[in-house]
Amino acid sequence: MRTDKELEGVTLLGNQGTAYPTDYAPSLLETFENKHPDREYVVTFDCPEFTTLCPKTGQPDFGHIYIKYIPRHRMVESKSLKLYLFSFRNHGDFHEDCVNIILNDLWKLMEPRYLEVKGRFMPRGGISIHPFACRGDEEHKEMEHNRIIAELAAL
Repeated sequence: MRTDKELEGVTLLGNQGTAYPTDYAPSLLETFENKHPDREYVVTFDCPEFTTLCPKTGQPDFGHIYIKYIPRHRMVESKSLKLYLFSFRNHGDFHEDCVNIILNDLWKLMEPRYLEVKGRFMPRGGISIHPFACRGDEEHKEMEHNRIIAELAAL
């Protein structure tokens, strides 16, 4: 069981008065301590209800976001991640930008060993867009390269 001290930065989980953001809000992201920093393991988030706006038309875009990472010392708290992703609802940006913004915000927040974000956006004008971005620390540069190659090969 985690102690109150270990949960000090986790303020959104269990909060009955949750306010949903109307604008992009990376400050919502919260972390907690990884109790297993000596072990490499993968954490996966499957976020099937991502929405954002087209930066030109303002029309809604719907996507499915997948996040995978190998933690180091800090891990993202899932409710804060949900609210953060919800904050894109009124944010106007291209799909590729959204995926890279999410990657950058989570990398800055957690400084993991490895992190990847993939978007599978619903078709607009008959075209689906599936951006993929990843980043690894010095020990995981080969993994980063191999994942990019794997995404290219999956075409």
